Amino acid sequence: MPSSPRSFDVAIVGAGICGLAHALAAARRGKRVVVVDRDQQANGASIRNFGFVTVTGQQAGECWRRARRSRDVWAEVAEAAKIPVLQRGLLVIARRPEARAVLEQFLATDMGAQCRLVEPGHVGTYGAGLRSELFAGALYSPHEIRVESRDAIPRLADHLSERYGVAFWRETVVHAAAAPRLETSRGIIEADLVIVCPGDDFHTLHADRIAAYGLTRCKLHMMRLAPPRFDERLPVIMSDLGLIRYLGYSELPAAPALARRLAAEQGEHVANGVHLIVARSADHSLVVGDSHHYAATPNPFAPTAVDDLILDEYAQIFQSDAPPVTERWTGTYASAKDRLTVVDKPSEALRIVLVTSGTGASISFALAEEVVANLFD
Repeated sequence: MPSSPRSFDVAIVGAGICGLAHALAAARRGKRVVVVDRDQQANGASIRNFGFVTVTGQQAGECWRRARRSRDVWAEVAEAAKIPVLQRGLLVIARRPEARAVLEQFLATDMGAQCRLVEPGHVGTYGAGLRSELFAGALYSPHEIRVESRDAIPRLADHLSERYGVAFWRETVVHAAAAPRLETSRGIIEADLVIVCPGDDFHTLHADRIAAYGLTRCKLHMMRLAPPRFDERLPVIMSDLGLIRYLGYSELPAAPALARRLAAEQGEHVANGVHLIVARSADHSLVVGDSHHYAATPNPFAPTAVDDLILDEYAQIFQSDAPPVTERWTGTYASAKDRLTVVDKPSEALRIVLVTSGTGASISFALAEEVVANLFD
């Protein structure tokens, strides 16, 4: 007797990158999968980011390993789903000797494999337009890829539907989620296993379980700039403000000295959690950000002073001032002080999964493989 269209092996709540990654991991095992989401299309943190799959700089150990695996899955899925990879590689600029010392220590770790230190006089070989004469050096990593999130997430969902038969219930609110059933605004879904990927919604489902982790939310500012007049060969660019935020750098012995100097020289940037990432889009515009402000319920306001700090850092890296801003937005994501992810196990057939470090695009595919393997194996 054929299965009911309301009966599945796995039901996933949430159609952001974390939910889609779990759908892929389950579908690759031949499972019948449904993804349920309250919105008509992805609208949260999964499309409000750089689309930058970051390996270099992730925390040593499990996170770095997950990022490497997720990068490989992204490469596979991008080809299959016809998601353009817009940039490859990362160039981390060291404006100060203290930042260079951090990069040198990073290169001495296992994570520095295939990366290389770039002397100031050779930074220009990666593309014109940088103020390389003012730099103390740079680190080049070949590991990263960049996609356009607002396009890649919908294409990934379409690919899951077309290639694997994953069902999507859009504009559907889940009132209760625990195998063997989901209670939704469109009726009951039966499922052997349930995976809840709530993003930064801590209250709709299993609020008591999520509350135990003491999570908060992080708000970020991002912008799109008009196409600049610099070399399009440039990889994604970061500056040394990022070296005190990314744990793969900030946990190195040389990092505290850099943090002290940045606090003295760019205290306002540090206080607003500003670091610089500059990524290029298919239309040659730039996606630039970002900042970090934490609250249980972040306010919806985006003061221009924060954007000005980001653009100020841009001006310290590039030879010309920032091009005009054509678009501005904010995003929020789940955050925790003591963990990068949450995988909660209320029962053998239910998992609650959150990425609590702003690294969803970079680690979700590997995390999902682990969760699905634990459920089935």
